[in-house]
Amino acid sequence: MTILITGASGLVGARLLPRLVDAGRDCRALMRAGKAVPAGVTAVEGDLLEPASLVPAVHNVSAIIHLAAVFRSPDMEMIWKSNLDGTRALIAAAKAHAPEARFIMASTTNVYDMDSPHPGREDDATDPKQAYPASKIAAEKELRESGLNWSILRFGFVYGDQDGHLEKLPGLAAQAQFHPAKTMSMIHHRDIAVAMELALSGAMDGHIVNITDEAPTSLYELAELVGATMEPSSEPLENPWHLHVSGALARRLGFRPSVRSVYQAAEENLL
Repeated sequence: MTILITGASGLVGARLLPRLVDAGRDCRALMRAGKAVPAGVTAVEGDLLEPASLVPAVHNVSAIIHLAAVFRSPDMEMIWKSNLDGTRALIAAAKAHAPEARFIMASTTNVYDMDSPHPGREDDATDPKQAYPASKIAAEKELRESGLNWSILRFGFVYGDQDGHLEKLPGLAAQAQFHPAKTMSMIHHRDIAVAMELALSGAMDGHIVNITDEAPTSLYELAELVGATMEPSSEPLENPWHLHVSGALARRLGFRPSVRSVYQAAEENLL
């Protein structure tokens, strides 16, 4: 099985790719010119916004793991172009040149409504207003309607392996004026690899699946873990379910996180 990975040098891809190689997977990475790849990975030069370059990338692949995305950027046009148009181009290349390939797309639990009456579920209606989650929902729709063999993995807040993401969280929370008691669903890089292996096996075919650990944690506690502080508050929390999602479907499909909480990650020096 040859797997094409997009976004291989990003926050998730740079940590997932070596794990796939260590698991014995034959990996091919779509890379812009001049980008290096880990040992054991075949680099294919190309760009999601240059459709012709995707033909050799998808040639003879058995699976596609689509991680590439633009997230925190002031350039709204680039977010939409990269996340939606880039996905469309990759879908078109797969349909034309690798129609039997399993297409696994990474998405985000940020798509769920801020006013949800329960932890976010995969069958909830979604209408996000911010460019990143809105563009991901649009890309998800393109894939679901493509006729390909697809699965969509919506990740909680990704952290671990010294990626620096958790350390940025207190600042992001303060900027968004989030309540310190707001809990957030998390997922460690190690368990993204666990979920991807399950998706590659076919267990998630045709499903949108929340990928999260077993212990949503408050922003206040997360700030403490990285040596930062948040202003405490005893004011009522407006909606306790925002950023908190259900992992029930993933469990039914066989997903079991190996890093069950951020506290386990801290104890095992996995942050």
